[in-house]
Amino acid sequence: MSKTVLVVDDDPTQRRLIQAVLERDGFAVAHAESGDEAIKRLTTGGAADVILLDMVMPGISGLDTLKELRARGFGQPVIVVTATGGIDTVVQAMQAGALDFFVKPAAPERIIVSIRNALSMGDLKGEVDRLKKHTTGRTTFDDLIGASPAMVMVKRLGERAAKSSIPILITGESGVGKEVIARAVHGSSERAGKPFVAVNCGAIPENLVESILFGHEKGSFTGAHEKHLGKFQEANGGTLFLDEVGELPLDIQVKLLRALQESEIDPVGSKRSIKVDVRIVSATNRDLSQAVAESRFREDLFYRLNVFPVEAPALRERKDDVPALVEHFIRRFNVEEGKAVVGAAPETLAFLTAFDWPGNVRQLENAVYRAIVLADAPYLQPYDFPAISGVAAPSPEAAPTASTPMAASTAPPPSAGELTAAMPKEAPVRILDDRGHLRTLEEIERDLIQHAIEIYAGHMSEVARRLGIGRSTLYRKVREQGLEGIIKGGESEDEAVA
Repeated sequence: MSKTVLVVDDDPTQRRLIQAVLERDGFAVAHAESGDEAIKRLTTGGAADVILLDMVMPGISGLDTLKELRARGFGQPVIVVTATGGIDTVVQAMQAGALDFFVKPAAPERIIVSIRNALSMGDLKGEVDRLKKHTTGRTTFDDLIGASPAMVMVKRLGERAAKSSIPILITGESGVGKEVIARAVHGSSERAGKPFVAVNCGAIPENLVESILFGHEKGSFTGAHEKHLGKFQEANGGTLFLDEVGELPLDIQVKLLRALQESEIDPVGSKRSIKVDVRIVSATNRDLSQAVAESRFREDLFYRLNVFPVEAPALRERKDDVPALVEHFIRRFNVEEGKAVVGAAPETLAFLTAFDWPGNVRQLENAVYRAIVLADAPYLQPYDFPAISGVAAPSPEAAPTASTPMAASTAPPPSAGELTAAMPKEAPVRILDDRGHLRTLEEIERDLIQHAIEIYAGHMSEVARRLGIGRSTLYRKVREQGLEGIIKGGESEDEAVA
């Protein structure tokens, strides 16, 4: 999924030039010709992952636009663009919340590096926020990834259940994200910020289940060298999440039922019961009603846990959410692994979305993790997922090289250069040199002006109009590029070089 860069500049030539640079690197580009238009676009829900903001514009200035965006709560990274590079302007922009700046005209690689750095900083901030919510028990349903009908229903049911203390049973296949839903229930309830304790009931040795859940007194059994509180007391005041609750032994099921009914527990070796205030959210990937029929799960406990069932859909039932999940995991693992992957290529997203994912979200997460670790290109390719796509990575000799940085251009304002990027393929204006590298704007501009003069038979007024520049500017460029000799026809030599 391409990242969107919002270019805010009153100069249409600059906007189109930057658009050509960004689109060559795979970014989507949106335009705004004023600060007011940029604010309106973002306020009405327009997409923007990074904002390139010119400092000098008619009406509201770039600095005032930045301040207004921050005042309205828009946190997208902002890179300011200035024609002067004055230290005072830069300091004011940074104090107002800008992340970076560059001076016009900027070399293409400078623009790309700045935007990638801004995206990396945005990923880092998002991951820090996610971890803070996770550790403080404040994850909500707004943090759940997915807008498919199946996930919308899960969010709607979960938000309603979170407002009460009703027991919730989350069902679904392994790897669908049942614990994430449980954390959202906790974070959306009055217990948000209180302890959230998760227990995988299927991973506890059978002889330790009672001690781990309910605690024990010192000396109550061999090896009990000190007192242990147990998960119920750890979660007191908050939420206890019992994952794979169907794996509990029958004798523990009896004690769990009493704890739910009486809100008290009996630690191993204790002489008295202890009151606890715990909300129970349980989960299972088994059919508990079938387990009840086979006498492997107590019927009375099943009805006690299954008061408010929530079905977590398999990933194959909400394939529309795959692109958003991939983007989320790319941001997360970029931070964890110190990578700068921008996104996934369109063909990569296509086959990832079409895949059935028997391991659900957990399998997708691990697949993206592996791809991020191995990726060398800005966008994840099908060969980064060989086990799923069946496409092998190309050999080092055949592998496409990353974009080669260009030398900084010292050419005049690149009005003609940006037009070159949009020229038809048959136009005799070459963008790449013999080695496949981008030519300088000065070289491209010279060829373009020469080509335009030849096409319009030396009619300089028409040449200037087609190139989008003034006649005096065109004459100046003709002199600088040494093209006076090819002017003929429409205007005299004396007029052209005057």
